[in-house]
Amino acid sequence: MSALTPAQIVAELDRYIVGQDRAKRAVAIALRNRWRRQNLPAELRDEVAPKNIIMIGPTGVGKTEIARRLAKLAQAPFLKVEASKYTEVGYVGRDVESMVRDITELSVNMVKAEMAAAVRDKAETAAEERLLDLLLPRRPGEAFVSSTLEEVSQDASRDATRDKLRAQLRTGKLDDRVIELDVAAHAGPMIEIFSGQGMEEVGINVKDMLSQLLPGRTRRRRVKVAEARRLLAQEEAQKLVDVDEAVGQAVQRVENSGIIFLDELDKIAGREGGHGPDVSREGVQRDLLPIVEGSTVTTKYGMVRTDHVLFIAAGAFHVAKPSDLIPELQGRFPIRVELEPLTRADFVRILSEPENALLRQYVELLKTEGVTLTFTPDAAEAVAEIASVVNQRAENIGARRLYTIMERLLEEISFTADTAAGQSIVIDADYVHGRLADVVKDEDLSRYIL
Repeated sequence: MSALTPAQIVAELDRYIVGQDRAKRAVAIALRNRWRRQNLPAELRDEVAPKNIIMIGPTGVGKTEIARRLAKLAQAPFLKVEASKYTEVGYVGRDVESMVRDITELSVNMVKAEMAAAVRDKAETAAEERLLDLLLPRRPGEAFVSSTLEEVSQDASRDATRDKLRAQLRTGKLDDRVIELDVAAHAGPMIEIFSGQGMEEVGINVKDMLSQLLPGRTRRRRVKVAEARRLLAQEEAQKLVDVDEAVGQAVQRVENSGIIFLDELDKIAGREGGHGPDVSREGVQRDLLPIVEGSTVTTKYGMVRTDHVLFIAAGAFHVAKPSDLIPELQGRFPIRVELEPLTRADFVRILSEPENALLRQYVELLKTEGVTLTFTPDAAEAVAEIASVVNQRAENIGARRLYTIMERLLEEISFTADTAAGQSIVIDADYVHGRLADVVKDEDLSRYIL
């Protein structure tokens, strides 16, 4: 578990997210408290519950990105779900417990990937030997233990050939050669029937049971040596990974460091008495309550406790308010943070400051075509100004507006980049206004295009 201090966590978040200092401080404290809890005496450790957070703010201001980056810092299983997708027990749809099953599945895959990476060298060595066997197969009936002088000579010649192939394989000279390889075949669509929405409470283990009953099948494929090496290395890594150990670690990781991001919480923040065919919002809240409070959920990997899973909820709360949630659920989200709408100055910073800055992304993308793209400071100012104006006129979608504008701005350059290798292109404010002025002036058109 991450031992970063709150200040270090905020500094890491600042590398990718502009502004929103209060929200960053809140999640930094929540993450640090997890590390503190792990260092408590055993008798007190289970008594310390996570301090769940509600982030309040319009779309596109960084709520999801803060939670995602936090999980990455903590190397924790992270799941983003929309609260409005769940239905009350008794209705057709996804039940709230499925979010625990989903994050457990993600955690198992995460741990398996880490274990596979740890044994990568052994797996690649084993894959190389299997690949050499395919490239230089033994003749039918050929002895594996030499007993005569002739057989010893044949083995020496074979070893020399194998060493030669090994050297060619490692230098990539055989990568384009095509060989036949037996690979595992998919079990078929019949099993997938049991993994659809609404089947969680009925058939958690049906899919696994059918997988075990149906015999493992393989099919022969013709693949290039480079692809065969990758497939064989994956297969060998899976053999070296202790599945039971991986599942045990994954479940423990979910229980102690899992983060579930509940988006659109405001969409279920309503009391009974709604109109029309809406499923009871309060019913969804009451189903959600035990998961957030701490309960034990049955998954195909065993029982998973949610007592110490961190829940970060988010919503615009334009119409509803956090106080419209049922009191019990309000009490499980003691930290409330309001995120500020993004300003024109924030847009300028988002375009140029973070490590994954939008302008840098386009520069690097076009560099792959041999095109040198340069943005002047006044170009960033012009893009930010247009984003701010369009957000005021139409729906305010925050920083997401920048993506729409940048795509429109660079559409012609991106389309013809493959024929412009070696060219240098400078994007300044005049270019931005030249490409976008007509669209911005026409309010009706800008609503559809920008």
